[in-house]
Amino acid sequence: MDFKVYNALPAEAVKIRETVFVQEQGFYEEFDTTDQSASHLVCYEQNLPIGTCRYFKGKEDGHYMVGRIAVLKQYRGKQIGSFLLNAAEQEIEKAGGKRILLHSQEQAKEFYKKQGYQEYGETDSEQGCPHIWMYKNL
Repeated sequence: MDFKVYNALPAEAVKIRETVFVQEQGFYEEFDTTDQSASHLVCYEQNLPIGTCRYFKGKEDGHYMVGRIAVLKQYRGKQIGSFLLNAAEQEIEKAGGKRILLHSQEQAKEFYKKQGYQEYGETDSEQGCPHIWMYKNL
């Protein structure tokens, strides 16, 4: 497994996010203006793109946001999500990041807890799906 960081939204990430978030989960407002300024990580296995996520500077100094972590169905259960999150954390730390924030789907919060993230705030809804804010200090 390997990954590459892109400074613009690559076609590989678009395809993975359309498959996972739009087709599988029904999120129709998947792409936004943040995609234009975020860094995008794509995970490859034997040169095939299998997962993606994005990260970008937060509102406070040293804070970064991670999101849109998506892994193609046939590659789930193989620690690809952990690999992507860890790679993003390393890139953020190299950039001087001190804290990572994310808006997790409620059904995915246990995954993030295992990665050292903590919940804060109230559960809210994004496109009808319950989400919770989480953070991790680097």
